[in-house]
Order: sequence, then C-alpha cells, then structure tokens
Amino acid sequence: MVLFVSDMHFGRRGMRSEDRTVEADLLRCLEVFDDRLEHLYLVGDVFDAFVEYDRVVPKGFVRFQGRIAALTDRGIPVTYLLGNHDPWHRQYFEEELGVTIVPDACRSTHYDHRLYCAHGDHLAGAAGGFTTRFRSFLRHPAFVSLYRTLLPANAGLALAQWVSRRIHDPSTNPDLVEALSKQGAALLRDDHADVVVMGHSHVPTLETEGRGVYLNTGTWFADRTFATLTPTVARLMRWNGTRAEIIESADLQNQTVAAGRSN
Repeated sequence: MVLFVSDMHFGRRGMRSEDRTVEADLLRCLEVFDDRLEHLYLVGDVFDAFVEYDRVVPKGFVRFQGRIAALTDRGIPVTYLLGNHDPWHRQYFEEELGVTIVPDACRSTHYDHRLYCAHGDHLAGAAGGFTTRFRSFLRHPAFVSLYRTLLPANAGLALAQWVSRRIHDPSTNPDLVEALSKQGAALLRDDHADVVVMGHSHVPTLETEGRGVYLNTGTWFADRTFATLTPTVARLMRWNGTRAEIIESADLQNQTVAAGRSN
C-alpha cells in the first residue's frame, strides 16, 4: 500500500499541545498501516515554515522525524514533495532521515499505475495566491542564500513563521479547488498519468477522468484526511482518532466510485 498525506502545517498553531496532537494522530495512523506500507509520500506543507541552515534545523517534531527514519531504515521509501510553506530544506532530511526531497513534482509507477504527485502550488496559478514568478523568486538560490546570510536562525525562522501566519487563509478557496481539479484532469488526459495526487487546496477530493483518478489529500492539520493506493483501489481516507475511515474509493480496474465506510 502507498500512503499520501499533506498539509500537516506543523508549527502553525503556536500551541505546542495542539501541534503534539496533530503529530500524535499522524503517528498512530502510520502505525495502523505499518505492516502494509510500501511507500510514504509527504505531499508538501509538512511544516508551516521550515528554514534549514548549514548546521541548524528548526527544533520540534522529533517523534515524527524518528518515525520517518524508522521507515527508511527498514527500506520503506519516503518521498517529500516540497510545498509553498516549507521549500527551504537543505540536506538534513535526506542525509539524516533517508528521505527523498522533490522540489516540484515526481512521476513514478506503483502496481503498474503511473503516478504524478505534487503539492500543487506551482499548478494553481493565480488561484493559489502566488504568481509563478513570485514563487520562483522565493525559491531562487540567490534569494534563499541571502536570507540565510542576513538573518540568524532564530530571526529567520521567526520571520518565516510570522509571514506564514499572515498569508495563511484557513477558509476554503473554491477557485483554488477548481484550478487544481482542472489541472488534475489535464494531467490524467495529457500526461498519461493513471493517478494524480496533490495537496494545497485543503479540500479532500476524489474525481475520475477517463480511466484515471485525481486525488487531493485535503489537510491533515484540520480534517485528518489522507489517501491510499493499492493495486486495485485508490481511496480517500480520514483518521477518526482510533481508526481509518474510507470517505470515497475508486476501483482502478472497473473505474467505479463508491462512498466510504469504516475500516
């Protein structure tokens, strides 16, 4: 089984107890699927702000990081698609945790299904709140290097967190949801993908296009939603605190969509 989860936004709340709850629920969910998990995709915005320096990384969430390291130590791949809130990683997650960092999008194959996976902010256009040009500027190596040089770690992270809270809109953006849905459908048609997975919109979504499926994982920090892929079924899931519930599923062989049940 392949599991996709995004938009944890660790550090967003500013309340350690609330962040711990978000983290603990994710660890319990991963534990439930532990014996079936073959690949884990972190589909962006894992952290609400993450500024890594040469010898300094933001503290916190070591239980989550330890879980990730335990997975990669067992040979289970973990792929981290960077989001619009956490693009400033360097080598820490790769060298210390064994995670594959992907700046934009990745294409891979699971169970003979061709997968396209990305956080989605680079596909959202104006609906995503950032223009492509501004996004490119924020990720440009020269700007990132200057930011790290001028601001020491405490000040650099604090500013990034403040900006993140200022620009973060918790309400649903219908234009963003529609834009990513259209991009997902286009990728299924034109990129010859069988399964497209994104985050960013904070709205869990399962839609079919031809024989393909577009999944949006929604948001872990608010709704505890995620997605899974098996040889025959793509599922949109929700963690209810004790177990995983199926919200909706798509049969990848017969292309039928069914409402969820508890699992």
